[in-house]
Amino acid sequence: MSDATAPQPRLRWRPGEAAEEGVRLLAEETPVALVHDGSTTAVMMATPADLEDFAVGFSLSERVIESADEIASLEVARSDLGVEVRLWLTPERTRDLAARRRRLAGPTGCGLCGVESLEEAARAPLRVADDGLRVSGQDLLTAMAQMEAAQALSRATRAVHAAGLWSRDGGPIVREDIGRHNALDKLIGAAVRQGTTRREVLLLTSRVSVEMVQKAAVLGAPVLCAVSAPTALAIRTAEAAGLTLVGVARSDGFEVFTNPQRLELG
Repeated sequence: MSDATAPQPRLRWRPGEAAEEGVRLLAEETPVALVHDGSTTAVMMATPADLEDFAVGFSLSERVIESADEIASLEVARSDLGVEVRLWLTPERTRDLAARRRRLAGPTGCGLCGVESLEEAARAPLRVADDGLRVSGQDLLTAMAQMEAAQALSRATRAVHAAGLWSRDGGPIVREDIGRHNALDKLIGAAVRQGTTRREVLLLTSRVSVEMVQKAAVLGAPVLCAVSAPTALAIRTAEAAGLTLVGVARSDGFEVFTNPQRLELG
């Protein structure tokens, strides 16, 4: 976690106690430029860890590319100003990208990245495959508990979001970042780069807005389970994507908003 955190001296005060000197481990926040074929596509404030995963996941979820095979090479270049993640694409994808080149400066992974029109903002999500998956209510509670246990950066800083990909045949793959969108993009990139076929449950520590559902559909996990509630548009988008959307997930239960047929709640 050396790149992702920094120690900071601080005074701690509690009622009835004298102020106490100490050190707090803080989450780092760094400008990260995502550069495709020599031109900057986005500059995001992000946690400077798992940046290869971030670049691949962002490129997929924002539909800069359709497949990781369209990335010819990738490098990470650090400087005093921040980090550049440089991706060089295949000639076919380079031609497609040139026709829709966009530039974005964004805060902490929020907003609809690179969207230039209302039509793009309202784009139809990818459709999640209906493969007969069934998940029990206890499975979801177990998955959320396992992800919480895997959030090392969150425990150290109390300042980051996490996204996890869970299946019954193993613990979750987890990625963390100061930005909820960034954490999900890192997870998408990690899943693709690891070649995982585990696509059962996507776990989020954040609220569920429409762009999170759009990114989830790119990942292909048929069930999305989050600690917070979704927006109304996120629910409509999840319906259109064929996604089972679960929110307000706590240790004692959750709420189901779309496609409950994948859940065994007896």
